[in-house]
Amino acid sequence: MLLFNKKQYKTKSLEEIINLAQHDDLEAVEELVKRNQESIYASFYYLSNSCEDILDLTQEALLKMAKNIKKLKEPSKFKAWLNQIVTRLFYDYIRSKNRKLQTVPIDKKDDEEHDRFNVADVPCNECTPEESSLNSELHCIIERSIHKLPDSFRLAIVLREFQGLSYEEIAQITNTNVGTVKSRIARARNKLQEDLKEYIA
Repeated sequence: MLLFNKKQYKTKSLEEIINLAQHDDLEAVEELVKRNQESIYASFYYLSNSCEDILDLTQEALLKMAKNIKKLKEPSKFKAWLNQIVTRLFYDYIRSKNRKLQTVPIDKKDDEEHDRFNVADVPCNECTPEESSLNSELHCIIERSIHKLPDSFRLAIVLREFQGLSYEEIAQITNTNVGTVKSRIARARNKLQEDLKEYIA
C-alpha cells in the first residue's frame, strides 16, 4: 500500500481521501474524521440542547462514518450519505428520550404552533456576563430560536443551512417530499427572522 505523509493527505481532494479510506488507509480515515468533525458537531449542537449528548452523538456519527465508509458507492454523494448517518442518530436520540418526532402540519397557521421549549429552558453556552458584544448576543438568539423550532423544522433548516444539502437530498434523507421540505425550511426561516427582527432591523 502506498503511504503518504500527513501533509500530503491535507492537500488531497475529498474523493481521493474517501478512496484511500475505503482501501484501509487509516491515515485517510483520520483525515476524513478531521475534515468532518466540526460540521457534525455543529449539526448536533443545534439539534440537541444537551452538551453531553452533543459530544456522544458526534463521536458516534464519526465512528459510524469510519466503520461504514466502504459501503459508500459514490464518493460524490458523501455529504448526503454522512448526513443520513446524522439524521438516523437524531431519530434514535429522539426515540431514546421516549418522545416522537415533533412535527407541525404544513397547512397549520403559525399562531397555532407551540414552541418545543421556553427560551429560558434552553441553555446558552455562549452567553456570559463578559460577552456583551452584539455578535455574541445574536448567536445566543439564533441558538435559542433554532432550539424552539419543532423537530422536523429544526432538522430541515440544519441540513440546509449548516450542511448545505439540496432540497432533494433533504427530502430523501428525511423520507418526505420536496414540497414539504421547502415549506418547513421557509417557515423555519420566517420564525427565525421574527425572533431576530429587532436585532437586524
